[in-house]
Amino acid sequence: MKWVGIVILAGFVVLVIVRMFVLDAKEKTAEQVAKIHATKLTLDDVFGKNLPPEPSVEADKTVVGVDANENGIRDDVELAIFKEYPNSAKTRAVLLQYALALQMEMTQPIVNEGTVIAVAQIGDKASACIGESVSRINLQKFVETTQGYADFVEKKQWNTEARQKAKKDFYNGNLGSYSSLEETCDLDSTTLPN
Repeated sequence: MKWVGIVILAGFVVLVIVRMFVLDAKEKTAEQVAKIHATKLTLDDVFGKNLPPEPSVEADKTVVGVDANENGIRDDVELAIFKEYPNSAKTRAVLLQYALALQMEMTQPIVNEGTVIAVAQIGDKASACIGESVSRINLQKFVETTQGYADFVEKKQWNTEARQKAKKDFYNGNLGSYSSLEETCDLDSTTLPN
């Protein structure tokens, strides 16, 4: 009888310890999801108030790259958007938001279904923002323009095999079904020039 009591007590202790780890992981995931959803593009980003210096060739040696100004957008991608669209704050806003969303795939400290879904939702939101920024009067031009914008950022973002593999690994086995967020653009593009 004594051994049965010891086994039951040991089982209970193990169960409590395992449950503590599970609850801790859920809490950390919830905190990270809230942080992901709270990450937004700012007007300072769009107007280049804190543009980073040109990164060195070393920047492509890591998957994450360099983000010297710490705005969540990889520096080489941010600078490429400014170089390509120097006169359109509206276009920069949607492309920078998309770049910010794509970079989240590389920088997540917790990779599980909850955080991957949150990042996918931010990516959907940024993609929808691109669509909202382009006129739909001419459907063919709308498709070409929105696809061109997305391709431009993706080509810059996924410019190495290691980054392409990291993106695939991030989603592989971690993405369940989810609903898109209701909001789209972080900034009201109607208030931005051009």
